Amino acid sequence: MSATLFSIGYATKPLTEFMVLLQSYEVNVVADVRSVPYSAAFHDYHRELLQRALKQQGISYVYLGKELGPRSTNPAHYDETGRVQYDRLQRADNFLHGIERLLTGLDKALNIALLCAEKDPAFCHRSLLIGHHLARANALPIQHIGFDGALESQAELEQRLVSLHDLEQDLFAAADDLAELAYKRQVQATSYRKSSDS
Repeated sequence: MSATLFSIGYATKPLTEFMVLLQSYEVNVVADVRSVPYSAAFHDYHRELLQRALKQQGISYVYLGKELGPRSTNPAHYDETGRVQYDRLQRADNFLHGIERLLTGLDKALNIALLCAEKDPAFCHRSLLIGHHLARANALPIQHIGFDGALESQAELEQRLVSLHDLEQDLFAAADDLAELAYKRQVQATSYRKSSDS
């Protein structure tokens, strides 16, 4: 059996429905990639409660938010406006260590789901930071589990970003260039920015 890397967001999804989705895709491990593994609105997804609920379903939990989360404690990972720069995060030793941990799990034939709050992966670092990196640096496809349970590949998601940013009408640009431009625009619009009092 070949292992698959998934991503899933939980916002507004009852925990029972979330578990059904994980089981339907035979997920063995949930890798929590939230920088802060707690939710003000969805208490079932607090780290300890979620870990316990997953264990009851035979699913392992690992916290990788320090390695793969969208925030950093290193000031060098931010621009002058306080916005985190994904290209800088992707070169950081701790990020690369987190990627290695994912690859090791996949080598062990584990189906892993990256977990974050955002229900649409196009607006989440699951696709914009981690999925983008894995597709380019490791040629590893990631399957995003949508809120409705349907799968969307990283390539399909990146094409959706081209449409979202109204770039498909550019007849003179290469498809890869359009995808990269759409990616950069989406990262700029959605990446974490420190508040001025941080």
